[in-house]
Amino acid sequence: MTRTILVVDDETTLRETLVEALELEGYRAIPAADGREALARFRADHPDLVLLDLMLPELSGVEVCRILRAESAVPIIMLTAKDGEVDKVVGLELGADDYVTKPFSLRELTARIRAIFRRTELAAAPDPQAPVAVGRVQVDLAGHRILRDGEPVPLKPKAFELLAFLLGHQGQVFTRDQLLERVWGYDYAGETRTVDVHVHWLRAEIETDPGEPLLLQTVRGVGYVLRRPA
Repeated sequence: MTRTILVVDDETTLRETLVEALELEGYRAIPAADGREALARFRADHPDLVLLDLMLPELSGVEVCRILRAESAVPIIMLTAKDGEVDKVVGLELGADDYVTKPFSLRELTARIRAIFRRTELAAAPDPQAPVAVGRVQVDLAGHRILRDGEPVPLKPKAFELLAFLLGHQGQVFTRDQLLERVWGYDYAGETRTVDVHVHWLRAEIETDPGEPLLLQTVRGVGYVLRRPA
């Protein structure tokens, strides 16, 4: 699933640079040049995160942040040329999730975006105290194991981590590269074949017929998805 980021800044060069950089990172980036356009694009496109400049024409970033927070819990990162502590406190008190002072590096900004998305993913994950049924097994997230008929089933650690991640994102399609990034880590130097092997191991445990998987399915030309049981 491609995440959408709304980029709100009245500086044309910076706005276009951010849009291009985010698209290279695999995001869908939507530009807005002022506060009123930002609200219109937000309501039309329902982005997963908002990069919001503090100083905007039409409506200030502070006012846009206040309106967005009244309408949605979408993560907001404030961008500003000011570095005063008061400005930072005002932005965070309005409900912004993070704050970046210009000039900033694209690496720093994308790292903060990834960190926010990781936090939202963890918040959306299943209750780790209760085992979750997946096909033929019960997944004990707290105990970091899977059970069949109450008995532990051997499963390699990364295969379990892959299953736990997909459980938190049932119905969402991920490419092999995305799974390598999310489960194995950003610096993992392995090949995408690694994902295929771990998917094969998981299917052997959770599917009634691993050769015709109904749960952990391949989306041709894209990657994999864990379907919700019918």
